[in-house]
Amino acid sequence: MSKLQTVIDHAEEHCKANGSRLTNKRKQVLSSLIKSQKALSAYDIVNLCREDFGESILAMSVYRILDFLESEHLVHKLNIANKYVACSHITCDHDHGVPQFLICKECDKVKEISVSKSTLNELKASVEKAEFHLVTPQLEMNCICSNCHSNNIH
Repeated sequence: MSKLQTVIDHAEEHCKANGSRLTNKRKQVLSSLIKSQKALSAYDIVNLCREDFGESILAMSVYRILDFLESEHLVHKLNIANKYVACSHITCDHDHGVPQFLICKECDKVKEISVSKSTLNELKASVEKAEFHLVTPQLEMNCICSNCHSNNIH
């Protein structure tokens, strides 16, 4: 069984356990995100579904599917880029803390890492000290991946 199929199977079981279904179109959208090394817009996903699966899915439908997948914690929305990535922890059964996304500004590659609860508590305290209230703890950082960095040095 391929790694992709293992992740899709786990996502399907996750949805069943939550009383929802991972329909064929939802699987196609999730598969497109899992296979991608970078964040994708809804329109990128429309094109990939047409190319990879021969399916025409309207952008509005892709947005609804992305909302569903996000509510099931299977994908993350990157607010800075208005794009989506598959959660890198779909097959894990333990808590990974708050996601932090490293986004390469050159090639759009995305890496999900976790922020420790103690770091998040420090950030939250700083936010409150500044008389603000934290709405979402998700962090997105503009970076340059190692590959692009080494290509820029030469």
